[in-house]
Amino acid sequence: PNGGEMSLDVAALRAQFPILSKTVDGKPLVYLDNAATTQKPQAVIDALVDFYTGTNANVHRGAHHLSDEATRRYENARTSVAKFINAKAREEVIWTSGTTEAINIVANGLGQLLSEGDEVMVTELEHHANLVTWQQACRRSGATLNVVPIFDSGELDVDAFDRLLSENTKLVAFPHVSNALGTVNPIKLLTEKAKAVGAWVLVDGAQGIAHGGVDVQDIGCDFYAFSGHKLFGPTGIGCLWGKKEVLETWPVWQVGGEMIKDVTYHEATWGALPNRLEAGTPNIAGAIGMGAAVDWFSALDVNALHEHEQKLLAYATEQAEAFDGMRIIGTAPNKVGVLSFLLEGAHPADVGFILDRQGVAIRTGDNCAQPLMKRFGIPGTARASFSIYNTLEEVDSLFAALKKAKMMLA
Repeated sequence: PNGGEMSLDVAALRAQFPILSKTVDGKPLVYLDNAATTQKPQAVIDALVDFYTGTNANVHRGAHHLSDEATRRYENARTSVAKFINAKAREEVIWTSGTTEAINIVANGLGQLLSEGDEVMVTELEHHANLVTWQQACRRSGATLNVVPIFDSGELDVDAFDRLLSENTKLVAFPHVSNALGTVNPIKLLTEKAKAVGAWVLVDGAQGIAHGGVDVQDIGCDFYAFSGHKLFGPTGIGCLWGKKEVLETWPVWQVGGEMIKDVTYHEATWGALPNRLEAGTPNIAGAIGMGAAVDWFSALDVNALHEHEQKLLAYATEQAEAFDGMRIIGTAPNKVGVLSFLLEGAHPADVGFILDRQGVAIRTGDNCAQPLMKRFGIPGTARASFSIYNTLEEVDSLFAALKKAKMMLA
């Protein structure tokens, strides 16, 4: 099969990403590490360069033209993101350095709101950023952390989720999509169940955001956290979306400039949203770049993108199942974009090294999910993760390189 059969013009899409024409050791780059970070289209690169060459100034503070223009672009980016996730109000979008900081803002506040006897719930699927944060909040407050198990397929055990929920559950956190396995969780259903016992709900959307169609009002959660760099935007920028009525009273994370209302030498009061959770000079260029990424992505046909990604995953899975000595880790019926695997008798790091010599970029290791790897009794995996600009030919290149790796490591 070839890319031309798709309803999506993948060649035209790829042409917008300068890095995809790169070669590695004389071989065309086959970039299959999109769950770690996506590549950037020219539109995003141009937005960053344009800001620094023509508009660079601090936002909200200046009385001059450059500051006005920087502020306008920075706040327009917030509006773009709010529209992209269907936030009720633009001030519900808080700029952060990424998903990790976004979750830390919530966990830091939660640590001050919990007490002994309270419970927090996570799942066995968590990235460390959506696990260690809650461990710390529970440790500070004396609350208990409960972990919802998964089946061997990597699918969440929803019955166990029900059993662990109680009136003591104060917050439930789970990933939209597992970074290590590609499992898509039924986030709307889980949110409904958690809200029925009065718990706050945080969705780790790091892996979910780039697949499009995120509607925070429809999900019904209190918080949705995500990063720009997994959505074709810059690194060092991300968002915490939260319901206005929750964010307005949530304990502040950092204090300093821009987030205050009144200050004396002995006390201070906090400003209104979004400022109260955005202390200091922000990553202005990053926010503008993220706004450009969202605008660029929003112009694409989400259904065609989803169909293309599913074809890539199905084609890769079919080849993996026919590959002698390969074990797929994560076989949930509802998956997106991730093929995690082990080759019999080969360490994932060695597989990754040999693939790199063929120009094929994948991730190896524990994927920042050590407890999940221990759950499967493995040290880590090799992970190929697909994005909208990948092709079926690149899947063929992956498996050609894996055949070579298998021969070399036999």
